[in-house]
Amino acid sequence: MPADGFGTVDTTRDDAVTLRPSPDRDCRVIVVGNEKGGAGKSTVAMHLSVALMRMGQRVGVVDLDVRQRTLTRYLENRHRWMQSTGSKLPMPEIIRVDASTERDLDTAEREETNRLMGAIDRLTAVSDYIIIDAPGGDTFLSRLAHTTADTLITPLNDSFVDFDLLGDVNPQTLEVIRPSFYSEMVWNCRKKKAQASRKPIDWIVMRNRVSPLEARNKQKVGEALNNLSKRIGFRLAPGLSERVIYRELFPAGLTLLDLTERGSNVAFTMSHVAARQELRDLVILLQLPALAGTEITF
Repeated sequence: MPADGFGTVDTTRDDAVTLRPSPDRDCRVIVVGNEKGGAGKSTVAMHLSVALMRMGQRVGVVDLDVRQRTLTRYLENRHRWMQSTGSKLPMPEIIRVDASTERDLDTAEREETNRLMGAIDRLTAVSDYIIIDAPGGDTFLSRLAHTTADTLITPLNDSFVDFDLLGDVNPQTLEVIRPSFYSEMVWNCRKKKAQASRKPIDWIVMRNRVSPLEARNKQKVGEALNNLSKRIGFRLAPGLSERVIYRELFPAGLTLLDLTERGSNVAFTMSHVAARQELRDLVILLQLPALAGTEITF
Protein backbone atom coordinates (compact mmCIF):
# COMPACT_ATOMS: atom_id res chain seq x y z
CA MET A 1 0.00 0.00 0.00
CA PRO A 2 1.51 3.37 -0.95
CA ALA A 3 2.60 5.75 1.79
CA ASP A 4 3.92 9.26 1.53
CA GLY A 5 7.14 10.57 3.03
CA PHE A 6 5.82 11.02 6.56
CA GLY A 7 4.06 7.74 7.06
CA THR A 8 0.50 8.41 5.91
CA VAL A 9 -1.24 5.38 4.47
CA ASP A 10 -4.06 5.83 1.98
CA THR A 11 -7.01 3.61 2.94
CA THR A 12 -9.39 4.59 0.19
CA ARG A 13 -9.23 1.08 -1.32
CA ASP A 14 -11.70 -1.15 0.48
CA ASP A 15 -9.74 -4.32 -0.33
CA ALA A 16 -6.69 -2.89 1.47
CA VAL A 17 -8.16 -3.17 4.94
CA THR A 18 -9.96 -6.34 5.91
CA LEU A 19 -8.38 -7.24 9.25
CA ARG A 20 -9.92 -6.73 12.69
CA PRO A 21 -8.23 -5.63 15.90
CA SER A 22 -7.90 -8.28 18.56
CA PRO A 23 -10.14 -7.59 21.57
CA ASP A 24 -7.26 -8.46 23.93
CA ARG A 25 -4.77 -6.05 22.35
CA ASP A 26 -2.34 -4.21 24.60
CA CYS A 27 -2.61 -1.08 22.46
CA ARG A 28 -4.94 1.55 23.96
CA VAL A 29 -7.24 3.56 21.71
CA ILE A 30 -7.72 7.23 22.62
CA VAL A 31 -10.45 9.06 20.71
CA VAL A 32 -10.50 12.86 20.68
CA GLY A 33 -14.11 13.58 19.85
CA ASN A 34 -16.63 16.40 19.84
CA GLU A 35 -19.44 16.96 17.34
CA LYS A 36 -18.85 20.72 17.38
CA GLY A 37 -15.99 22.15 15.35
CA GLY A 38 -13.46 24.64 16.67
CA ALA A 39 -12.93 22.98 20.05
CA GLY A 40 -9.24 22.25 19.45
CA LYS A 41 -9.48 18.48 18.86
CA SER A 42 -6.53 18.33 16.45
CA THR A 43 -4.36 20.49 18.73
CA VAL A 44 -5.08 18.14 21.63
CA ALA A 45 -4.47 15.04 19.49
CA MET A 46 -1.17 16.40 18.17
CA HIS A 47 0.18 17.50 21.55
CA LEU A 48 -0.87 14.28 23.25
CA SER A 49 0.78 12.23 20.49
CA VAL A 50 4.09 14.06 20.85
CA ALA A 51 3.89 13.95 24.67
CA LEU A 52 3.45 10.17 24.67
CA MET A 53 6.27 9.68 22.16
CA ARG A 54 8.60 11.81 24.28
CA MET A 55 7.78 9.44 27.14
CA GLY A 56 9.02 6.52 25.07
CA GLN A 57 5.64 5.31 23.82
CA ARG A 58 4.91 4.20 20.26
CA VAL A 59 2.02 6.20 18.83
CA GLY A 60 -0.12 5.84 15.73
CA VAL A 61 -2.82 8.31 14.76
CA VAL A 62 -5.95 8.07 12.63
CA ASP A 63 -7.41 11.16 10.97
CA LEU A 64 -11.17 10.83 10.45
CA ASP A 65 -11.89 14.49 9.73
CA VAL A 66 -12.60 13.78 6.09
CA ARG A 67 -13.16 17.42 5.17
CA GLN A 68 -10.68 19.60 7.08
CA ARG A 69 -7.83 17.08 7.64
CA THR A 70 -6.27 19.44 10.21
CA LEU A 71 -4.22 16.71 11.89
CA THR A 72 -2.92 15.40 8.56
CA ARG A 73 -1.89 18.91 7.51
CA TYR A 74 -0.29 19.48 10.92
CA LEU A 75 1.93 16.44 10.40
CA GLU A 76 2.69 17.39 6.80
CA ASN A 77 3.90 20.76 8.10
CA ARG A 78 6.01 18.93 10.70
CA HIS A 79 7.60 16.74 8.05
CA ARG A 80 8.48 19.77 5.91
CA TRP A 81 9.94 21.56 8.94
CA MET A 82 12.20 18.60 9.70
CA GLN A 83 13.35 18.48 6.09
CA SER A 84 14.17 22.19 6.02
CA THR A 85 15.96 22.31 9.38
CA GLY A 86 17.57 18.89 9.48
CA SER A 87 16.05 18.30 12.92
CA LYS A 88 14.65 14.95 13.97
CA LEU A 89 11.39 15.14 15.91
CA PRO A 90 9.05 12.43 17.23
CA MET A 91 6.71 11.54 14.39
CA PRO A 92 3.72 9.19 14.67
CA GLU A 93 2.57 6.99 11.84
CA ILE A 94 -0.70 8.39 10.55
CA ILE A 95 -3.44 6.62 8.64
CA ARG A 96 -6.08 8.68 6.92
CA VAL A 97 -9.47 7.01 6.72
CA ASP A 98 -11.85 8.41 4.12
CA ALA A 99 -15.62 8.20 4.05
CA SER A 100 -17.20 5.80 1.60
CA THR A 101 -18.59 7.12 -1.67
CA GLU A 102 -21.08 4.26 -1.97
CA ARG A 103 -24.66 5.42 -2.37
CA ASP A 104 -26.17 2.39 -0.63
CA LEU A 105 -26.11 3.07 3.13
CA ASP A 106 -25.46 -0.52 4.24
CA THR A 107 -22.65 -0.94 1.73
CA ALA A 108 -21.10 2.39 2.73
CA GLU A 109 -21.18 1.51 6.43
CA ARG A 110 -19.59 -1.90 5.81
CA GLU A 111 -16.86 -0.23 3.76
CA GLU A 112 -16.17 2.41 6.41
CA THR A 113 -16.13 -0.25 9.13
CA ASN A 114 -13.51 -2.24 7.20
CA ARG A 115 -11.42 0.88 6.67
CA LEU A 116 -11.43 2.08 10.26
CA MET A 117 -11.06 -1.32 11.92
CA GLY A 118 -8.36 -2.24 9.44
CA ALA A 119 -6.48 0.97 10.21
CA ILE A 120 -6.68 0.24 13.94
CA ASP A 121 -5.46 -3.28 13.37
CA ARG A 122 -2.48 -2.10 11.31
CA LEU A 123 -1.46 0.45 13.94
CA THR A 124 -2.01 -1.99 16.82
CA ALA A 125 0.91 -4.06 15.54
CA VAL A 126 3.34 -1.12 15.87
CA SER A 127 1.84 1.12 18.55
CA ASP A 128 1.31 1.34 22.28
CA TYR A 129 -1.34 4.03 21.75
CA ILE A 130 -3.64 4.87 18.87
CA ILE A 131 -5.06 8.39 18.85
CA ILE A 132 -8.11 8.98 16.66
CA ASP A 133 -9.03 12.54 15.68
CA ALA A 134 -12.80 12.29 15.16
CA PRO A 135 -14.70 14.60 12.79
CA GLY A 136 -16.67 17.57 14.08
CA GLY A 137 -20.06 16.18 13.16
CA ASP A 138 -22.43 13.25 13.59
CA THR A 139 -21.27 10.63 11.08
CA PHE A 140 -21.16 6.85 11.02
CA LEU A 141 -17.35 6.95 11.13
CA SER A 142 -17.43 9.19 14.18
CA ARG A 143 -19.88 6.96 16.05
CA LEU A 144 -17.86 3.87 15.13
CA ALA A 145 -14.65 5.52 16.36
CA HIS A 146 -16.27 6.43 19.68
CA THR A 147 -17.29 2.79 20.14
CA THR A 148 -13.66 1.65 19.74
CA ALA A 149 -12.39 4.06 22.41
CA ASP A 150 -10.73 2.93 25.60
CA THR A 151 -10.31 6.59 26.54
CA LEU A 152 -12.53 9.34 25.12
CA ILE A 153 -11.34 12.94 25.38
CA THR A 154 -13.91 15.63 24.61
CA PRO A 155 -12.40 19.13 24.34
CA LEU A 156 -14.99 21.77 25.10
CA ASN A 157 -14.68 25.52 24.69
CA ASP A 158 -15.35 27.19 28.02
CA SER A 159 -18.79 28.59 27.26
CA PHE A 160 -22.44 27.63 27.57
CA VAL A 161 -22.69 27.64 23.77
CA ASP A 162 -20.44 24.58 23.69
CA PHE A 163 -21.83 23.21 26.95
CA ASP A 164 -25.16 22.73 25.18
CA LEU A 165 -23.49 19.90 23.25
CA LEU A 166 -23.45 17.88 26.48
CA GLY A 167 -26.54 18.90 28.34
CA ASP A 168 -29.35 21.31 29.06
CA VAL A 169 -29.18 23.12 32.41
CA ASN A 170 -31.38 25.45 34.41
CA PRO A 171 -29.79 28.91 33.91
CA GLN A 172 -30.59 29.98 37.49
CA THR A 173 -29.76 26.87 39.53
CA LEU A 174 -27.33 25.24 37.03
CA GLU A 175 -29.01 21.91 37.71
CA VAL A 176 -29.02 19.45 34.82
CA ILE A 177 -32.39 19.20 33.06
CA ARG A 178 -31.39 16.51 30.56
CA PRO A 179 -28.36 15.24 28.65
CA SER A 180 -27.97 16.53 25.11
CA PHE A 181 -27.46 14.73 21.78
CA TYR A 182 -23.69 14.17 22.04
CA SER A 183 -23.98 12.77 25.56
CA GLU A 184 -26.69 10.39 24.35
CA MET A 185 -24.46 9.28 21.48
CA VAL A 186 -21.56 8.58 23.87
CA TRP A 187 -23.92 6.66 26.15
CA ASN A 188 -24.98 4.44 23.25
CA CYS A 189 -21.34 3.88 22.27
CA ARG A 190 -20.50 2.92 25.84
CA LYS A 191 -23.27 0.33 25.82
CA LYS A 192 -22.08 -1.13 22.51
CA LYS A 193 -18.49 -1.25 23.75
CA ALA A 194 -19.53 -3.01 26.96
CA GLN A 195 -21.63 -5.54 25.05
CA ALA A 196 -18.86 -6.27 22.56
CA SER A 197 -15.81 -6.39 24.84
CA ARG A 198 -17.04 -5.96 28.43
CA LYS A 199 -14.63 -3.03 28.68
CA PRO A 200 -15.62 0.49 29.74
CA ILE A 201 -14.90 3.77 28.00
CA ASP A 202 -13.14 6.24 30.29
CA TRP A 203 -14.68 9.59 29.28
CA ILE A 204 -12.82 12.81 30.02
CA VAL A 205 -14.26 16.24 29.24
CA MET A 206 -11.56 18.91 29.14
CA ARG A 207 -12.30 22.62 29.39
CA ASN A 208 -10.29 23.90 26.45
CA ARG A 209 -9.24 27.47 25.60
CA VAL A 210 -9.92 28.53 29.16
CA SER A 211 -9.57 32.25 29.84
CA PRO A 212 -7.00 33.18 32.52
CA LEU A 213 -9.53 35.64 33.96
CA GLU A 214 -11.78 34.49 36.78
CA ALA A 215 -14.97 35.65 35.08
CA ARG A 216 -18.44 34.92 36.45
CA ASN A 217 -19.34 32.92 33.33
CA LYS A 218 -16.22 30.78 33.74
CA GLN A 219 -17.27 29.88 37.29
CA LYS A 220 -20.83 29.07 36.20
CA VAL A 221 -19.65 26.83 33.36
CA GLY A 222 -17.42 24.99 35.83
CA GLU A 223 -20.26 24.44 38.26
CA ALA A 224 -22.60 23.23 35.52
CA LEU A 225 -19.97 20.81 34.17
CA ASN A 226 -19.39 19.43 37.65
CA ASN A 227 -23.14 18.81 38.06
CA LEU A 228 -23.36 17.18 34.64
CA SER A 229 -20.33 14.95 35.23
CA LYS A 230 -22.13 13.33 38.18
CA ARG A 231 -25.25 12.83 36.08
CA ILE A 232 -23.77 11.21 32.96
CA GLY A 233 -20.43 9.88 34.19
CA PHE A 234 -17.40 11.68 32.84
CA ARG A 235 -14.26 13.02 34.50
CA LEU A 236 -13.30 16.68 34.24
CA ALA A 237 -9.88 17.86 33.07
CA PRO A 238 -8.69 21.47 33.27
CA GLY A 239 -7.60 21.46 29.63
CA LEU A 240 -5.44 23.98 27.80
CA SER A 241 -5.68 27.74 28.25
CA GLU A 242 -6.31 30.13 25.38
CA ARG A 243 -2.85 30.94 23.98
CA VAL A 244 -1.79 32.45 20.65
CA ILE A 245 1.17 30.07 20.53
CA TYR A 246 -1.04 27.13 19.47
CA ARG A 247 -2.06 28.92 16.27
CA GLU A 248 1.52 30.06 15.62
CA LEU A 249 2.94 26.54 15.89
CA PHE A 250 0.62 24.92 13.33
CA PRO A 251 2.36 26.18 10.13
CA ALA A 252 5.67 24.69 11.32
CA GLY A 253 4.06 21.50 12.58
CA LEU A 254 5.55 22.08 16.02
CA THR A 255 4.14 21.55 19.50
CA LEU A 256 4.92 23.14 22.85
CA LEU A 257 7.34 20.28 23.44
CA ASP A 258 9.45 21.16 20.38
CA LEU A 259 10.26 24.80 21.14
CA THR A 260 13.79 24.09 22.33
CA GLU A 261 14.68 22.00 19.28
CA ARG A 262 17.23 23.15 16.71
CA GLY A 263 15.67 25.42 14.11
CA SER A 264 12.86 26.69 16.31
CA ASN A 265 12.75 30.48 16.17
CA VAL A 266 10.10 30.78 18.91
CA ALA A 267 11.42 32.36 22.11
CA PHE A 268 10.73 30.05 25.06
CA THR A 269 8.86 32.06 27.73
CA MET A 270 7.29 31.50 31.12
CA SER A 271 3.92 31.33 29.38
CA HIS A 272 5.17 28.29 27.47
CA VAL A 273 6.40 26.73 30.70
CA ALA A 274 2.90 27.13 32.14
CA ALA A 275 1.37 25.65 28.97
CA ARG A 276 3.65 22.61 29.24
CA GLN A 277 2.50 22.12 32.80
CA GLU A 278 -1.11 22.08 31.61
CA LEU A 279 -0.18 19.30 29.19
CA ARG A 280 1.56 17.37 31.97
CA ASP A 281 -1.54 17.74 34.14
CA LEU A 282 -3.69 16.34 31.32
CA VAL A 283 -1.44 13.29 30.85
CA ILE A 284 -1.54 12.64 34.61
CA LEU A 285 -5.32 12.99 34.77
CA LEU A 286 -5.81 10.52 31.90
CA GLN A 287 -4.50 7.78 34.20
CA LEU A 288 -3.33 5.67 31.28
CA PRO A 289 -2.57 2.18 32.69
CA ALA A 290 0.68 1.67 30.75
CA LEU A 291 2.10 4.92 32.16
CA ALA A 292 1.56 4.03 35.81
CA GLY A 293 4.76 4.85 37.65
CA THR A 294 6.35 6.39 34.53
CA GLU A 295 8.16 9.69 35.03
CA ILE A 296 6.93 12.53 32.85
CA THR A 297 10.05 13.76 31.07
CA PHE A 298 8.78 16.70 29.06
